[in-house]
Amino acid sequence: MKAVLLLEDGTVFEGSAVGASGYKCGEVVFNTAMTGYQEILTDPSYYEQIVTMTYPLIGNYGTNADDVESRRVFAHGFIVKESCRYPSNWRSTGSLDDYLKACGVVGLEGIDTRKLVRHIRTAGAMRGIISSSELDIAALAAELEKYPGLVGRDIAGKVSCREPYEWTEGVFDPYQGHPALDSPGQADASTGRRPRSGAPYNVVAFDFGIKQNILRLLCSHGCRVTVVPAQATAQEVLARRPDGVFLSNGPGDPAPVTYAVDMIRELLGKVPIFGICLGHQLLAQALGARTYKLKFGHRGANHPVKDLRTGKIEITSQNHGFCVDIGSFGSKNVELTHINLNDHTLEGLRCKKLKAFSVQYHPEASPGPHDSAYLFNEFIDLMRKHRGARRREMLGSAQPVRP
Repeated sequence: MKAVLLLEDGTVFEGSAVGASGYKCGEVVFNTAMTGYQEILTDPSYYEQIVTMTYPLIGNYGTNADDVESRRVFAHGFIVKESCRYPSNWRSTGSLDDYLKACGVVGLEGIDTRKLVRHIRTAGAMRGIISSSELDIAALAAELEKYPGLVGRDIAGKVSCREPYEWTEGVFDPYQGHPALDSPGQADASTGRRPRSGAPYNVVAFDFGIKQNILRLLCSHGCRVTVVPAQATAQEVLARRPDGVFLSNGPGDPAPVTYAVDMIRELLGKVPIFGICLGHQLLAQALGARTYKLKFGHRGANHPVKDLRTGKIEITSQNHGFCVDIGSFGSKNVELTHINLNDHTLEGLRCKKLKAFSVQYHPEASPGPHDSAYLFNEFIDLMRKHRGARRREMLGSAQPVRP
């Protein structure tokens, strides 16, 4: 069956259908990762985006129930050079094509993905419509004209949870249940999730489109995690008496998410804050910075980032189309900690006075390298110091007044 992709500048790509029948509008973007397509599809940061994979062979290891990053697929479309119909992997429970069908996601294969990616890199990310049901270009153009795009719209609020919930799963052990590969005692026999060794830190995590591996890592680092909706207030958060607050990744333009920026301003200085991706952008805005749209964004598992504090280079996993203006900070209390070595955009910041830090990339790396996992330890250390300072204050106030 045929399928097409129409871009807003009139460019048309014709190929074969993969996945569900139908059509969907979104911003057309590309990801350079070689693996991790299921994590990408289920990353809420890809809401209203049509994802093109640059690696030509996608689906070779199939799909399974353990590699998802959220409650469902959020990408609006999926484009590959070649989709593997008969995967081979001991963890696989089905093909990519079957997975897309079951999730209602329209896919396209058989086009020159190199040509599409080069077009996006030259002209910039743009609106598009992918279709396997309607192939009339004029009709698709009329439908695409109605789609407003991402700029100036609050997309994060659409993917967030509606009610608070507790998260208790640790990092997944893929070898659980396979005796020849098992590491004894590392995982619960029924779930394959590594048990937590105590949970001394109470963390409130804002869901702007949070990935589950972030929650797993927080738990595995000894945190009791409560996930709250994007619209939760500072008063609701402080009522939970957290040791730390986490600001998650998420989709779309950070500028219109003003309610979150106002909330962060109220929390600054009262509790340690750690932000990732959209959370980084929202924290930067709360500290006085501006954001802007990148020409074609950063999406992949191989982006080099330099830690300006140590001089070390990290290979990072990234997924964002907006960025913080590196020259827009008015406060001298903000330290710029990380820089992107491809285009020298801002990748990390820290405000010691207000006990807050953030990075633009994904240290939970699902998919991707683990170079940046140390940032979770930095969050734990920040909470430990904050708790110690708070305890000293309480003890000090309890001392009798000497005459």
